[in-house]
Amino acid sequence: MDRWIGRVALVTGASSGIGAAIAEILARSGLKVVGAARGVEHVQALSDSLKGSNGSLTPIKCDLTKEDDIRNMFATIKKHFGGVDICINNAGLSNGKKLLDSTVEELHQMSNVNIIALCLCSQLAIASMRERGIDDGHVININSTVGHSLGFTSSRFYAATKVAVKAITEGLRQEMREAKSHIRITSVSPGLVSTQFAYRALKDENKAKQLYSSIETLKPEDVASSVVHVIISPPHVENIKQLPYKLNVINGHTYFEGKYCSRKYEVNQIDYDGFGVGK
Repeated sequence: MDRWIGRVALVTGASSGIGAAIAEILARSGLKVVGAARGVEHVQALSDSLKGSNGSLTPIKCDLTKEDDIRNMFATIKKHFGGVDICINNAGLSNGKKLLDSTVEELHQMSNVNIIALCLCSQLAIASMRERGIDDGHVININSTVGHSLGFTSSRFYAATKVAVKAITEGLRQEMREAKSHIRITSVSPGLVSTQFAYRALKDENKAKQLYSSIETLKPEDVASSVVHVIISPPHVENIKQLPYKLNVINGHTYFEGKYCSRKYEVNQIDYDGFGVGK
């Protein structure tokens, strides 16, 4: 982590869950973290709890459905920190509904946050890196196992947005390769993580509890640890497909802790594709 100490990481959706866990572990590791969220008071509370840590966490209010908010956020980061070295596109939402039951407004909202905002943040982050001559930056997209297979999700449109994230990640990787850039693009795909996500999506406490008790869930800290793993992976590493955490017995199939493989399984796991051009 030494080469990242003092450098700037942007984490979207940093007010709770996975985003908060990522922001915390990076700040404790010595990075200057900018935590973006609409509920910025939660990021501020986390920032206050990190006083005295090796790094820092600066809250910034941003509505990712608004282009101006995103552009203003990057302008603020440039003014106070110089630019972004790591961009972690974590923010995402679901309505928890079937395709046939979703409104156009709900579909637009998911598209705007899960796809459009992710693309714009990636564009602006890479532009920030390039204008400062940063060639070892990193863009990390928090995807989901439903971006590889529908699995257990009830919201198929949410799954569709995550399939788009998979394609966008590969598209960015190809564009960086074409530009002979060493900026790396990574997709981290967790399975079911115990956060407030299902409560917000389903809007039904009992259903959310049922979902989270159906299997042994991952913790936000598990995903944050995987993010750190890809950040500190050597510059020559181009493609990682790893299942680093304890899996489950599902549909009669057993998956063991610590095994590496190149397949995607419909189980509770963290799967990630880490891409770099290599030197």
